[in-house]
Amino acid sequence: MASVEHEDVEPPPIRDEIVLIPYTVEANYAGWRLDRYLCEKLRRASRERVKEIIENDLVCEKKLKASSPVWPGLSFQLRRRVRAEPTVPGIEHLREVHVDDWLVVVDKPAGLPMHPTARYHLGTLVTQLEQRYGKDGASPAHRLDRETSGLVVCGRTLEATQRLGRLFHDGLVDKEYLALVEGHPKDDAFDVDAPIAEGTELIRIAVRIDRDEGRPAQTHFRVVARFERNGEPFSLLRAFPRTGRQHQIRIHASVAGFPLVGDKMYGPDPNFFDRFSKHALEPEAWDKLRLPRHALHAARISFKHPGTRVNVSFDTPLADDLITFMQS
Repeated sequence: MASVEHEDVEPPPIRDEIVLIPYTVEANYAGWRLDRYLCEKLRRASRERVKEIIENDLVCEKKLKASSPVWPGLSFQLRRRVRAEPTVPGIEHLREVHVDDWLVVVDKPAGLPMHPTARYHLGTLVTQLEQRYGKDGASPAHRLDRETSGLVVCGRTLEATQRLGRLFHDGLVDKEYLALVEGHPKDDAFDVDAPIAEGTELIRIAVRIDRDEGRPAQTHFRVVARFERNGEPFSLLRAFPRTGRQHQIRIHASVAGFPLVGDKMYGPDPNFFDRFSKHALEPEAWDKLRLPRHALHAARISFKHPGTRVNVSFDTPLADDLITFMQS
């Protein structure tokens, strides 16, 4: 299967071009193989590339192999070449929604990646949480794509993070998203039941609908508003994912005929992401996308509090850039 991988050709690094990127395994990854864990963190790296990184660039007190099972709290570092990082929203844009002895809930801005990668080693949500709450003071219990804005729940202790991780793993967390899509759905509510499998012919990190190899995935959509922009139809949808597959809302909206505004993987042209990865997306393509990021926002989350065991819910309003799109 062909995949999108774009590594810049660089001369061999010298000593002062190396940075050590720290990783601490979260509770929801307990028992995973190390190579599978790093594939989750380094989405654009192939399994073979991850194995090379483990063999040559992993620094840990214990000897770890690709097949080694990981456990919560396991810490190690990866040696990576220093590159100029893309600009990301600063810590002043990270809004605190709730904080107590067990939880931190933040509103992550679009464009901020969750975890350190080869491309982002300082400008991440994890590093900003460490700056604000101290080392290990707030660990994300789940993840959002870099371009997705909205609520992220973090545990303040290892016990809290483990309990939260079990809730997410067991499907006991209710999530609601807001999505700006192209078109006007005929019905005010509709469901998509379409199994999802990983990888496509063009993009290794994308997903596809596959009735034979896919895992079950269901999403319920409700229309919040229909509007027009320059004579073209758009809608604001509220999405309720009943399962938690990667890119589920984005691909389900697309297969229903209403792709997300700004979606370079599942939007107007499946080749957009390839050219975007090469920094070669032409102006007319950006015109078709209409936004520099996919228009998805994690708006509400509900779960049993890991300390009090009482059901709690948190909300955040639609991101400003998406409001501007609707109003303009």
